Amino acid sequence: MATNRRSPSVNQSKLIRFAILGVILLAVIAIFSNSTFVNIDAGESGVLFKKFGGGLDKDNVYGQGFHFVMPWNQMITYDIREKMAKEEMKVILGEGLAITMDVAVRYHPMANKIGYLHEELGKDYEDIVVVNSLRSAAREVASKFTPQEVYSTKKDEVRVLIEQLIAPLLEARYLKLVRVDIRDISLPDAYRNAIEAKLEREQAVLREQQEAERILIEANAEADRKRIEAQAIKEFQEIISQGINDKYLKLKGIEATTELAKSPNSKIVVIGTDSDQLPLILGGEK
Repeated sequence: MATNRRSPSVNQSKLIRFAILGVILLAVIAIFSNSTFVNIDAGESGVLFKKFGGGLDKDNVYGQGFHFVMPWNQMITYDIREKMAKEEMKVILGEGLAITMDVAVRYHPMANKIGYLHEELGKDYEDIVVVNSLRSAAREVASKFTPQEVYSTKKDEVRVLIEQLIAPLLEARYLKLVRVDIRDISLPDAYRNAIEAKLEREQAVLREQQEAERILIEANAEADRKRIEAQAIKEFQEIISQGINDKYLKLKGIEATTELAKSPNSKIVVIGTDSDQLPLILGGEK
């Protein structure tokens, strides 16, 4: 009876085919496991670049979490949390004096506009937009003020004006301004010393004025108190003078005489010579 045996070459070719299929399967699994599920962390948003579907999908923004992405597409993520850009720059004041101003701007990308941000500016948007806008706004505003104003009396006004200039510049490039802070202003020593001396003199004058006002207020209050007291005494005297007259005093005299007459002691009654006079009662011991 004849035996049907496969040749060794046939078995080897099958093993090779299975090995190739296994490698391909592993490669496919690796590609899909790494590319089809993308995690977007907290504080980030993403936009999808579709290689075969029209390129960057700017209007669809993906929030944090896992997202399914085809392996030939790319998820581009942006950190949308608040950021700070700091710049130390030379600016020219209205009097022509050059000073150093250290300014910081706090901002964040608009989450629903990161597709447009990526398309127009890319990841280097801070240097392209934020820093350049800050420099431009700070120099324009500084040119309107004197050294003393930017150093002391109108420092906050300088900050607000910079904010008003920079906010629309950032918004036009899909960035939201939070706040501008002036961290430091460095004047030449001679200017700084002169300004500080002037401010000290002004503070001394202000303290003297406040003390004079305090003394005046206290003096006026004391005068008001005395006027009120005098008015009260005057009104009391008027009330007394109106209520006590001759008839009232005569009535009180009669009442007192009557009470004395009721006493059991011996008495001598002296009749007055005037009709308006009351009897005089002289009493002795029992």
